[in-house]
Amino acid sequence: MTSICAGPGGIAVAMGELVDDAIVDVENIFRRLKENNAAGNPKSSLLVVYEASKEIRGAVVFGTAVVILVFLPLFALSGVEGRLFAPLGVAYIVSILASLLVSLTVTPVLSYYLLPQSEATHREGDGPLLRALKWAATRLIRMSMAAPAWLLAITWLLVAFAGWELANLGRNFLPQFDEGSILVNVTLPPGSSLDASNQVSQLIDNKFRQRQLTLDRPDGEILHFVRRTGRAEMDEHAAPVNAGEYILSMNPEAQHGREEMIQQILKELRNEVPGVDIEVEQPLAHLISHMVSGVYAQIAIKVVGDDLDTLLATAEKVKAAIKDIPGVTPPVIEPVQQTPELHIRLRPDDLARYGLTREYVGRIMQTALQGEVTSQVLEGQRRFDLLVRLEQAYRTDYANLGRLRIDLPGNKGQADLSSLADISEGVGPNAVNRENARRRIVIRCNTQDRDLASAVAEIQQRVKERVEMPEGYFVEYAGQFESQQRATTLIVLLAAVSVVGMFLVLMLLYPSVRIVLQVLNALPTAFIGGVMGLVITGQSLTVASLVGFISLGGIAVRNGVLLVTHYFHLMREENEEFSPKMVLRGSLERLAPVLMTALTAGIGLVPLVWGGQEPGREILYPVATVILGGLVTSTFCEFLIHPGLFLAFSGKDAERLVKAEQSEEDELHDHSMARRTVSVPAAAHATVR
Repeated sequence: MTSICAGPGGIAVAMGELVDDAIVDVENIFRRLKENNAAGNPKSSLLVVYEASKEIRGAVVFGTAVVILVFLPLFALSGVEGRLFAPLGVAYIVSILASLLVSLTVTPVLSYYLLPQSEATHREGDGPLLRALKWAATRLIRMSMAAPAWLLAITWLLVAFAGWELANLGRNFLPQFDEGSILVNVTLPPGSSLDASNQVSQLIDNKFRQRQLTLDRPDGEILHFVRRTGRAEMDEHAAPVNAGEYILSMNPEAQHGREEMIQQILKELRNEVPGVDIEVEQPLAHLISHMVSGVYAQIAIKVVGDDLDTLLATAEKVKAAIKDIPGVTPPVIEPVQQTPELHIRLRPDDLARYGLTREYVGRIMQTALQGEVTSQVLEGQRRFDLLVRLEQAYRTDYANLGRLRIDLPGNKGQADLSSLADISEGVGPNAVNRENARRRIVIRCNTQDRDLASAVAEIQQRVKERVEMPEGYFVEYAGQFESQQRATTLIVLLAAVSVVGMFLVLMLLYPSVRIVLQVLNALPTAFIGGVMGLVITGQSLTVASLVGFISLGGIAVRNGVLLVTHYFHLMREENEEFSPKMVLRGSLERLAPVLMTALTAGIGLVPLVWGGQEPGREILYPVATVILGGLVTSTFCEFLIHPGLFLAFSGKDAERLVKAEQSEEDELHDHSMARRTVSVPAAAHATVR
């Protein structure tokens, strides 16, 4: 399911970026053809297309490499988050690589056949929209060059503010899904019979029928519902008959929303059937909780110790301490209690006297009470197991069970069970759950209208303050928040590694730390917009939004690569002096492609943001929101911050690198000329006497 959903999701996120490389290539070819047509002695169109495509090829390749590099952390995710987002990363990377291949091969060819004959390449001047944009951008660029230090300081203050806002955001594992259905778990006290479960279910059925959509009740919230009580022994999730579950299909036209419906159902059922544990969740979220922690709840509080009575008492104290926490559903203790048992304690001395072993006697008792399959019975085409055990009357006659005769080895006769063991009635736990070889009991709960991280933090504080743990006992917290913390830590660490990788890749393109740092300055400017996007839309920080930040980093850095590469081109190929005039020209010439790539990427994300809360889009909604918000701020800062930074901070390094390249080329040229020798015939040197 995840590969089917996340694969197209990666293509949907990358949709607007698939044309970025082609846009940059076509725009540069178009501008160079226009300049060539306006020149007095125009070159061949084929040569112009070749040189224009070659001019930006390095920036396009390195920009795409950076975008792919930042996506690599997705493949290190494990668990549910890895299953969800690794296919998204594969689809994204494959589509971007295909786009790069097309832009390097097909796009220049099509440009040669279509653009030279276009009227637009023979028209003088820019269009009215581009002229207006350049007029506005000129003001920003001049402001950037006038006060680069102040603008940089303001930028980092905004980064600090965005970081503070991010710290105050709620944190969840995954976005809330709207599955169109609700799962209601009903748990009676352990040992309850099927009749008792059916009686409780009748009350619940009547409650649901009052909300069901009918001709007489067109505003009903429930379309239909099904119930399952218990699970078979061979089921993967076997459950006794005291545990049941309902699946309600909700009416999408109902007046109440999903969270409001869950809250109302939970409140009504708890009032209608007191003494029964009711848990309300959505089916998929219910299963995700079980996959990440083994417990059917978002939050699992595990009390670990040795004595069952102490565990139960401590669990009750924990439940009482957290039951009134706002935004947390009423906690439920897993059904473990003492039940009547028959205890048969073998006496070692008597076993030795009769020459018997515990295993031998235990196997006989298991056959007598539980039965053993010894053969199969054929009846026509059907087969039945032949089960050997005591009759029902003898199996339940505990008072006379000691008279059961046990064969002694070597045909030495028989012995009564009472002569080998003490038989008495007692109590014992109906279930024993262990983790890491120690007993544990779980208190589980979910969140409602509250983020997971703050709820868990308050639960931990309450338990620490109000519950005194016995010596040798401790509490562990598990559930979705544990996966959220693990995934967040891993993504942050791997994102830092990706930044180091981007630094090294950019050092290959620009062997200057100052220039690379300027390009990487696009990351904090994009971070501002990404955080503001989450704040404005009222979303919490999830693994999905972190994936959005990862995607955003590569896109923002690629625009910086295009801008700085053009500065190099002007100084290297067109012999422009490093000056404010050159920075202004380079920035304005890169205005059109940067804006077009940002606009196409943004347009591709708008449908995911606009309808992000519709069923099926929840997982991509945070990703698209972060990328779209970051694109706005990073594109704006591309012309407000970077020109001034280049002029004041890294431009001298760029000028030095260009001069060093030109000096090397001149030396190679002089060396090549010096090696050219002209052979002169010997007769030309002869002296005429």
